[in-house]
Amino acid sequence: MARVYATPEQLAAWTGQPTPPGAERLLARASEDVDDALLSALYDTDSTGMPTVPATVQALADAVCAQVEYQQATGDDGTGAAGRWDSVSIGPVSLSGRKDGPTAAGDVDLAPRAHRALRRAGLLPGVIW
Repeated sequence: MARVYATPEQLAAWTGQPTPPGAERLLARASEDVDDALLSALYDTDSTGMPTVPATVQALADAVCAQVEYQQATGDDGTGAAGRWDSVSIGPVSLSGRKDGPTAAGDVDLAPRAHRALRRAGLLPGVIW
């Protein structure tokens, strides 16, 4: 079972906007992105893999909300496909101007605000306390 680190209510509070359609799916995909970025991070968890330290719980929720906000702003639906081409046509297939955004650990296009939330919490790989 996939871990989801933020709720639709937390997302609405983070963005200051009503919860977008499909918020649960967006939060689940953003949680996967955060998990991928934290592939070698160490933090306390319960038996289901959910964080137990309140500061870590908050940092992961903030990062997930920032990731959804970023994806919404770039027109991404959580699949990672949006924003990769300047123009796309279907028939007779035409693609133009591929854009590759910056990637974080685990080749995740992680939102800058998500990256900062994780870094501040000391959760990014390579951070030793």
